[in-house]
Amino acid sequence: MIVNMEPTKEQVRNWIENFVPKIDLFFVQEKDLIMLAEHLNEVLVIPRKEFFGHSSYKQIQLVNSYTYWNISDKVEFVIVAQPDWISKLPEPKKRELLFIQYKVSRGLIFSLSLFSFVGLLPEEYIFEDKGEKFIVIQRNIWEQIPYKVKENAIQAYSQLWDTWIGCDVPHRTPIHLKKYANKFSTESGSNCLSATLFAITEQDWIIGEWVHPNTFLNGLERANFSQTNDQIQTGDVITWVNNDGVIQHASYHIDNNYFFNKNGQTFFNPWKIAHWDQLNKEWRQYKTNVYRKRK
Repeated sequence: MIVNMEPTKEQVRNWIENFVPKIDLFFVQEKDLIMLAEHLNEVLVIPRKEFFGHSSYKQIQLVNSYTYWNISDKVEFVIVAQPDWISKLPEPKKRELLFIQYKVSRGLIFSLSLFSFVGLLPEEYIFEDKGEKFIVIQRNIWEQIPYKVKENAIQAYSQLWDTWIGCDVPHRTPIHLKKYANKFSTESGSNCLSATLFAITEQDWIIGEWVHPNTFLNGLERANFSQTNDQIQTGDVITWVNNDGVIQHASYHIDNNYFFNKNGQTFFNPWKIAHWDQLNKEWRQYKTNVYRKRK
């Protein structure tokens, strides 16, 4: 049976507080710095390579909010600024810089359709392209938007990342999984690999980690799991891998084609019960491998 999920009021409040970072990042090319030359004394201008290699800017919430993985290869520098800096720019330069963020596919750019009471939003942050209006969100603007408007917007936005629909928790679901099944996280970081390792180790703290593929494979081995060519059984782990053999997704088989699953590393992606048909549809472009605990 299909079930509807919903984050708690506390979780939504946390999303509102943390989704828009307390520092502003602007992704630009060298030519853009020329336009802004007289306004750069209050900011850091970091070359692309240094920025993406800098430990301070690898925080998971920055990665998720600004969607680093979508940033255009044309970006050469990153401007790191305090939230009030953008508001002090002359309006033509401000609008040009904000529109550049849209062009380079930075995160924190919302469709205007997600917002109620559009008249409360600052016009200089609103743009139109290909017939659709959108708003570029910065911390100073986010803080000025009424709470109810932000609440409605962030809940609508979260459903662009993952649906609020799951499956009933199967009768044979282990107790430690029932605690998290069909629920949202308050923090960013937990991904499909940490959720799957948690399922087989029962270590609560692991579910909140951001686990990478080699760490995951090491975890499987230490838990006595090995690859098998047999048909899937209760307690198996399924991975979806690309042509280079790199894991793109993993999930834990509870029973009867129902899985404990998480589709991404944001707090918008719930831990939920998913059916094999849905998982296979979402990840069908990848090859599947089955891992089973050795007796």
